[in-house]
Amino acid sequence: MGMEILGIDFSCAVESLSDGKLPEKDCLLPLISKLLGYCIVAASTIVKVPQILKILQHRSVRGLSVAAFELEVVGFTIALSYCLHKGLPFSAYGELAFLLIQAIILVGIIYYFSQPLGTKTWARALLYCGLAPTILAGQIDPVLFEALYASQHAIFFFARVPQIWENYKNKSTGELSFLTSFMNFGGSMVRVFTSIQEQVPTSVILGSVLGILTNGTILAQIISYQKPPAKKGKKVE
Repeated sequence: MGMEILGIDFSCAVESLSDGKLPEKDCLLPLISKLLGYCIVAASTIVKVPQILKILQHRSVRGLSVAAFELEVVGFTIALSYCLHKGLPFSAYGELAFLLIQAIILVGIIYYFSQPLGTKTWARALLYCGLAPTILAGQIDPVLFEALYASQHAIFFFARVPQIWENYKNKSTGELSFLTSFMNFGGSMVRVFTSIQEQVPTSVILGSVLGILTNGTILAQIISYQKPPAKKGKKVE
């Protein structure tokens, strides 16, 4: 009798354990992959919340690259639409939907604290609002779709480069959230494993590898540029 929950087949593991044995590798790895995939999806619902809260708390976007966050929205939109179009299992890409929603909210908050906005910024925002529904619905030429997806790795890479450069130039990470950056890095590492197990296209795995490199760089910058707490002077009696 099958024992399937949310597309995860527990039957082989349950049978092995009921016989007093450890599940075989061929049974255990896909099971772990599915569970980790859903863990990433669950964690993705709050991954950008620390960054959003930090900006709201300090009412500042100091040290944040607007272009980096705008490109991230574009990258998430393309990646999500591609996964939907390919019919991949939700556990293999579900986090993209939640990340896209939070990324849009984050850009909106950055715009709010970056007043006044220039004409080019408004033009970019309106262009995205006009094109995003068509891309998410998959209503574009298949060849163009593949080209867009191929370009989204470059988009994510260049979304991180302005922020990495900004951090390096200022020798500070400003209002960047350590917790959000750490979850981005950890999520990319886990997603490489789950993508291999789900046998997704190599291009999807490449995106996660690039995520490890760029998110790891930003995380290292946050740690290395962190200022030690100021020592309190001794009280003079």
